[in-house]
Amino acid sequence: MEGNPKYCNNCGIDLTPVTVEPASTGGEITAEHAGFWRRFIAWIIDGIIIGTVFYLLIILFSIGRAGSFPDAIEWITGSFFGTLLNLAIVWLYYSIMESSPTRATLGKMAIGIVVTDRSGNRVSFGRATGRYFAKIISGIILGIGYLMIAFTGKKQGLHDIMAGTLVEVKSR
Repeated sequence: MEGNPKYCNNCGIDLTPVTVEPASTGGEITAEHAGFWRRFIAWIIDGIIIGTVFYLLIILFSIGRAGSFPDAIEWITGSFFGTLLNLAIVWLYYSIMESSPTRATLGKMAIGIVVTDRSGNRVSFGRATGRYFAKIISGIILGIGYLMIAFTGKKQGLHDIMAGTLVEVKSR
């Protein structure tokens, strides 16, 4: 008898193949997702920072402009140029910060959360830009896109779903 093919002929070790199930499905990592209130507080912090930068730019602009400081504020905040300037500042702030190695804006860093792709990796500048502009849609539909964060399994807003991103609690 040549031996049983289920066992090694020399040492007798069981040679039956072992089946191992993958740790996660769909290539997604398991992490704690940041909820609505944590993200809201980070947004408030970011708003204070962005507002401060915007008004510092107004002050700098008003120094070189004829007229008073209130006239400069009125001109910039009520003009097409001011609207574009504000949009550019906010877009670049969010997109650069969220695609950086920190993966977070200053507000998110303060709260301890990061923006990732579905696999937990850093997002590209393009994806962060898409996420930023998708926030317009989240807000334009009466904020429902933001409220979705409280009710979806992975705590994603509409803008996160559209951009394929997650907001996770940073592992310490």
